[in-house]
Amino acid sequence: MDDFLAPEKIIREIPSKEEMSVADFGCGAGGITIPLAKKCKDAKIYAIDILSEALSALRSRAELEKVYNIRTLRADLEKGTELQENFFDLVIVSNILFQADDKEAVLKEAYRVLRDGGQLFVVDWKMENDKAEEKIKEGAENEGFKLLREVDAGKDHFGRIYEKK
Repeated sequence: MDDFLAPEKIIREIPSKEEMSVADFGCGAGGITIPLAKKCKDAKIYAIDILSEALSALRSRAELEKVYNIRTLRADLEKGTELQENFFDLVIVSNILFQADDKEAVLKEAYRVLRDGGQLFVVDWKMENDKAEEKIKEGAENEGFKLLREVDAGKDHFGRIYEKK
């Protein structure tokens, strides 16, 4: 998976600080969550996924790697979460929007949980002859996010960092 998504490369692009609160939407088995938790040892990282199996794999991997600043939550991001409103400094949405039936609901939830000035980091698939990338950008801007910059997320992915206005 590391070659597939290059999480270390992505982690370098994340605007991070030691003490921050992060929600990793669609965390899977922790490909980005665990390297970020290691980099920011005092951060509070919430790993959210719809699949219990993915969260279980993440917890096992975190335990093996002695990473203790991750909390897991099972949730359908298209239906919302129980996360606190205006709480997070950063929300990561990686490789889930391309498959979401309701991309706007996921972006709306990210907006809801981010504090003012908080940042949204979107990483998703580059697809030939597909307008998904532009639809995601348009959806984020429609929800009230301002594009700060595009980042290199590898040959198969695009990355964008937005700010909650």
